[in-house]
Amino acid sequence: MTATITVSVDKQVAEMYTQASPETRKKIELLLNLWLHDFIASTRLLPDIMDEIGQKAEKRGLTLEILETFLGDE
Repeated sequence: MTATITVSVDKQVAEMYTQASPETRKKIELLLNLWLHDFIASTRLLPDIMDEIGQKAEKRGLTLEILETFLGDE
């Protein structure tokens, strides 16, 4: 079961998200869900949580190249 929340992001991120394909949006939503779940449910330090999320994402097939396409050429 899912629910919708509102998260404020900068304008460029919002534009990139709205222009992304439905498949890319789904991947972004899955990553955000993982990150938020781990961050909110844990008392661990943020860098540790982010490292673990990165490892989980890699196991699920997210490569640096795919991530860079999400983020653009920054």
